[in-house]
Amino acid sequence: MAQHKIKVLVIDDSSVVRHIIQKQLQDDPEIEVIGTAKDPFDAKDKILELRPDVLTLDIEMPKMTGVDFLRQLLPQYPIPVVMVSSLTKKGSSITMKSLELGAVDFISKPKGDIIGGLDDVMDELREKIKIAAHVDIIHLMQQRQNTPAIKPEALSNVDGNKIIAIGVSTGGLETTKRILSGLPHNMPGIVITQHMPAGYTKSYAQTLNDQCDLHVVEAQDGDRVMPGKVLVAPGGFQMAVHGRPGDYHVKCFEGEKVSGHCPSVDVLFTSVAQAAGKYAIGVILTGMGKDGSAGMLQMKQKGAFNIAQDEKTSIVFGMPRVTIEIGAHSAVCPLDTIAATLIRQASVR
Repeated sequence: MAQHKIKVLVIDDSSVVRHIIQKQLQDDPEIEVIGTAKDPFDAKDKILELRPDVLTLDIEMPKMTGVDFLRQLLPQYPIPVVMVSSLTKKGSSITMKSLELGAVDFISKPKGDIIGGLDDVMDELREKIKIAAHVDIIHLMQQRQNTPAIKPEALSNVDGNKIIAIGVSTGGLETTKRILSGLPHNMPGIVITQHMPAGYTKSYAQTLNDQCDLHVVEAQDGDRVMPGKVLVAPGGFQMAVHGRPGDYHVKCFEGEKVSGHCPSVDVLFTSVAQAAGKYAIGVILTGMGKDGSAGMLQMKQKGAFNIAQDEKTSIVFGMPRVTIEIGAHSAVCPLDTIAATLIRQASVR
């Protein structure tokens, strides 16, 4: 029996870009481009007519931006969307807004040589389309609409030896936002690796910072890990924790991909295992693949308490699933209880 191909509608105001994306996607036996559209108005008609499984959507278009289109589209037609973003300060900010509105993921449209540049990112686009096709977009929308957790009171006694390490990929912005918004301002220092390319993690950190009581920033080499502060691995760099309990700092460095990623969750978790041992708390969240599972196992072997997000609340149950399968977790938690679990563990001496 023939496998059902993923039906894709390509939306972009550039005829050149539409042609390149269509041609490249059609070469994949698992994908069928069932149509293209030059603007959101054209796209609306084709969505009704063609019933695509996934949309690729240009963020900046005439007549209506991709963000405005998402805001109008998804409540009526819950279809997984992969954004095609321009790598500018404005473009990265709009990309974060798109993820907040329910886009599954994005790729960065290259500047300059569009034809050659698009060829370079097509493997990434194909992979993200395949992931998006299996995302429960209605669940993703419901997660976005849920009322944020009530902010708890400050911890009465913060253990400066403790450190919280979080790894996350697809669906990570809303997931991480919900956790951080449920934490008090004086939590132990937090380090996050989110799979995201260079040029976007600063906007990602700013988006999180605007939604919680913690101070969230894109990490710089040498930054200290301190209570009340969240350091996000910069896109395109590996981030590792060095030091000893009570005196941690991060190293951000150019390096090869590890477990298929740069930044890699495994790099972060492995370093935390070595630096913090039993004082570490690990969290593995939604995402495809297995990045983070090996590092989390090392953390557990060193005495850390590890949380894996459960299947029901994960947008993509890949990274947590592998972590659970190899026994690297201490607890499996639904999204809405992770913040409370972190508070309890941060209070344990």
